Amino acid sequence: MAPVERDRKWWILGVLCLTLLTTVLDNTILNVAVPTLIEDLDASTADVQWVINAYSLALAGFLIASGGMADHFGRKRALFAGLTLFGVGSLTGALASSVGTLVTARVVMGLGASLLMPATLAVLMHVFGDEERMKAIGIWMAVSAAGMAGGPVIGGFLLAHFWWGSVFLINVPIAAIGLVAIVWLVPESRNPHSERPDFAGLPLSVLGMVALVWTVIAVPEHGWADVLVLGPLAVAVAALALFAWWERRAPHPMLDMGLFTDRRFTGAALGGLLAAFGMGGSLFLLTQQLQFVLGYTPLQTGVRIVPFAVALLIGSGAVSAPLGKKIGLARTVALSMVVAALGLCGIAATSDSGYGWTLPGLVVVGFAMGTAGPAAGAALMSAIPPSRAGTASGVNGTLQELGTGLGVAALGAALVSRFDAGLPGSLPAGAEKSLPTALALAGDRVQETRDAFVSAMETSQFLGALAVAVGGVAAGALLGWAGREPAAPAMPVGAVVSVDPQGPDRQSPV
Repeated sequence: MAPVERDRKWWILGVLCLTLLTTVLDNTILNVAVPTLIEDLDASTADVQWVINAYSLALAGFLIASGGMADHFGRKRALFAGLTLFGVGSLTGALASSVGTLVTARVVMGLGASLLMPATLAVLMHVFGDEERMKAIGIWMAVSAAGMAGGPVIGGFLLAHFWWGSVFLINVPIAAIGLVAIVWLVPESRNPHSERPDFAGLPLSVLGMVALVWTVIAVPEHGWADVLVLGPLAVAVAALALFAWWERRAPHPMLDMGLFTDRRFTGAALGGLLAAFGMGGSLFLLTQQLQFVLGYTPLQTGVRIVPFAVALLIGSGAVSAPLGKKIGLARTVALSMVVAALGLCGIAATSDSGYGWTLPGLVVVGFAMGTAGPAAGAALMSAIPPSRAGTASGVNGTLQELGTGLGVAALGAALVSRFDAGLPGSLPAGAEKSLPTALALAGDRVQETRDAFVSAMETSQFLGALAVAVGGVAAGALLGWAGREPAAPAMPVGAVVSVDPQGPDRQSPV
């Protein structure tokens, strides 16, 4: 590869990171804007939940389908279309005057993000070879961490000086710059064996995933026995079973089911799923710990989570690649996730001891998960043929989105159940829904009520730590097992199918 091309691929990584930054910033900024939305739009808590959940439904519901479309039609086209949708949705959200318009805007943004997420990783896989791919993934994750760290602070600044729509409007100039950079720098690539779209598999995957994500979202509010949970769950199981059956028989399947027989792919995906379950649920609990137990405001809470994101940035950007080369991907993933689980245990054990005791646990967890992420990503991407990169990264993204949702639902349910069991018997039904509600009804039993919440918080956080540890051990075992097997010959990473706007499809190095 010529020196100019070596330089160019890092510029391409910058474009990919910029597109990722828009999605990360939006969600972390939106978290601190929730109280303002409730006040300015006269929205209920349920309305705001729909603003948040509409994005999750569109994102997770379309990830697999979007990855398949990116492989078929081209990853550059997917990036451009995704960033356009995200920018249009952001502008619509900024100008929204009603909750309905804002929910619609969030759906459009989720659709855009579903195209961006698999396409960015697929392009990264093609542009970077084995020696540099893990470092590139680490930088990609570090940008995500920077967005996590900066989002709440930027959101707080915008809300202090401008109207609430500014938290959406900030995405528009970033998206515009990204679109120009995509056209200028990013090469086109697609699956050369995809002769036509999988017209049967695509709607089945969307129906199954939307129904499954709906189920995950509905569980905390309605419980497993409610028809609003069981109905969508039945639809999800039926649609996904039919999807799997069809993909095994389709002449041009959208999803190669053989991916799940590769222990590297399965190990990395399983580790990501359980890590998302444990970390998603634990971070959800952590925000309640910082606000309800330690008494911080939402903005103060966001600032106090910054060390976690900074440690994540350092682990992913500076440590993961060297450690992976030294001890191997399997050991790196397993060791890092077990250390992260220990950090979560430390946070749980000191939940009522002040932020000074929580801080070391946050740093350990951030550093360890930052180290594990690129290693798991490199293992997963090395297990798939470049032609299926978009679909495979879509599957992985879907599993992580589901893991996060399930973690929030399961650990949240564990918190409520344990809190209910520990409350003084004199409190009325419904007091277990939140600590503020319980304290308002506690009378002279405030300390007992608070202690019950802290105990429930600790138990739930320990469960999250257990999920992360199990995920690390399982992923390490599967990746290590796969590593002892002969490697299958693979298509060179640099060889992609380039679609030149000025000419016909051709094979070219990137």
